[in-house]
Amino acid sequence: MVKFDPNIPFNELPFLPPKKDIETSIILKACIEANRELAKLKVAERLIPNQTVLINSIPLLESQASSAIENIVTTTDELFEHAQEGITVVNPATKETLRYRQALYQGYKALKTRPLTIALICDICTTIREADTGIRKLPGTALVNDLTHKVIYTPPEGELLLQRLLTNWQEYLHKEDGIDPLIKLAVQHYQFEAIHPFTDGNGRTGRIINLLYLIDKGLLDAPVLYLSNYIIENKTQYYQKLLRVTTDEDWASWVLFFLKAVQETSIWTTKKIFAIQELIKNAREFIKSKAPHIYNKELIELLFIQPYVRITNLVETNLVGRDTASKHLKILSEIGFLKEVKRGREKFFINHQFLDLLKQK
Repeated sequence: MVKFDPNIPFNELPFLPPKKDIETSIILKACIEANRELAKLKVAERLIPNQTVLINSIPLLESQASSAIENIVTTTDELFEHAQEGITVVNPATKETLRYRQALYQGYKALKTRPLTIALICDICTTIREADTGIRKLPGTALVNDLTHKVIYTPPEGELLLQRLLTNWQEYLHKEDGIDPLIKLAVQHYQFEAIHPFTDGNGRTGRIINLLYLIDKGLLDAPVLYLSNYIIENKTQYYQKLLRVTTDEDWASWVLFFLKAVQETSIWTTKKIFAIQELIKNAREFIKSKAPHIYNKELIELLFIQPYVRITNLVETNLVGRDTASKHLKILSEIGFLKEVKRGREKFFINHQFLDLLKQK
């Protein structure tokens, strides 16, 4: 094994697959448990008839957590208030977080027509950074400890080497080698972060790849696994275990950490989906009893597309005209289901119970 020096570019980064055994009995047992919970989540995804409800909510929470790992911090209220197109976003952190959500959704849509490739991840990073992004060409990239300001890792350098490492990474993603996809998910995540192919945006791009890989392998239908929340809650451990793969080839500890992340996050996300389903059911019953003259199943679903509802949201579906939409939302505010607020010229009707549920950890 090559002696590791954090100040020297790690050009000796080994190609995949790892030479160490990554299918020990302990890892395979953890893999079975993680797969079981992920399968439950995939079933739960389909409990909400309108998939937009989930795609508009949990991926935005994922965007918030993934951005927070990079110290880009915004509140859940700010995010959902500004999540719709046509709303002016002033806060730079909110803008960046919404770009992450856009990049995640862009990748999700792209998978319907193209595989997960180097070209796709360049497109994703371009959206995250809002700047044309290709593979790093210049030296000088290093990862520094936020507290001590010491260099903890210097990724490989040289465009040709990075291209070779990424090509190997891409081949590993798609190779039919009989290794469980969740084990491969952990392995590829380390490798991508170790390659660190871009000048910026690597962490966020890598966490988007995790979700896209699960969809690409048919383990999820949509990017609804709240994986970054586990990472931010175990941030020190996450970086320590990544680094130990580099310094000691300790693949086992890293893979076990990642499988636990998938397992626990799957359990959390499944519970959240069940809670959303229950909230929609209660909303139907409440509105049916308090305002039966405006009750409509499609209307209820629209109130859960996003917690900040605008008159335009109802009009755009051709469900009702503008005047009727305005009256319906007013009535829903009067019976206490929605809360009317004004932000400048913009008027919102907040589904506060839904927003509160999304904010609960």
